[in-house]
Amino acid sequence: MRQPLHYPWPDFDVDGTVAPAIAVRVDVLETGAEVAAHQHRKGQLVFALTGGVTCRVPSGLWMVPTHCAVWIPGGMQHSNIATANAKLFFVYIEPGAADLPVRCCTVSISPLLRELIVALSERPGTDDADALLARLLLAELPRMPVQQLYLPISSEPRLRRIADALATNPADRTGLSAWASRVALSESSLSRLVIKETGLSFGRWRQQLHLIVAIRELSNGATVQQVSAELGYESVAAFITMFKKALGKPPAKYLASVMHHDRT
Repeated sequence: MRQPLHYPWPDFDVDGTVAPAIAVRVDVLETGAEVAAHQHRKGQLVFALTGGVTCRVPSGLWMVPTHCAVWIPGGMQHSNIATANAKLFFVYIEPGAADLPVRCCTVSISPLLRELIVALSERPGTDDADALLARLLLAELPRMPVQQLYLPISSEPRLRRIADALATNPADRTGLSAWASRVALSESSLSRLVIKETGLSFGRWRQQLHLIVAIRELSNGATVQQVSAELGYESVAAFITMFKKALGKPPAKYLASVMHHDRT
């Protein structure tokens, strides 16, 4: 059972602090942890140094593996669920302090940016050295490449039910017709609804879920064989073929490119 995620300082007021960038480190217990839906004035970068974190916003689900972070613009409602034993960093950024997207996105984190985040989290944020760290961080962050680790999720209750079930059990291979029966729709009606609400076919939508789960688990040390089995693929070769067709590279090369920012 997940526990509420606690900040190192109980009276920490994100929006009451006016520094351009503030970093907070949060170590998660063995049970995992969760932050309920909330919002704040500042934008937030959620970075997993180890472990992983899932961020839910009204329009979708973002699964953030090690070496990546999700950017959440200020004012957007969101919740965070962290894996057991994760080491997370929340970076709160003043609106307009950096040239950052107006929508959620997942970005790679360079070794330099990682060290800047860690260093800033160890500082009180009150002197010239802290201000320099913040300026360097805000200059480096907009340069990070965006990764496609996003699952569009509608607020439509029937699609939310399907999404929650598949996120809980990604290996579920229930077909479109069976899902349609479960949510009291015809197969054609459900197919049209998925495309309307997510922009993807049902098969492509489920494949995207498989991709972001796979990247999260692989980056946390799971083997290709373990992930293939977890996602219900009949063979490792079938999983690798799907992964390469979708992302252009087999799993090992893709992860290496994320870690080293190879854009080729």
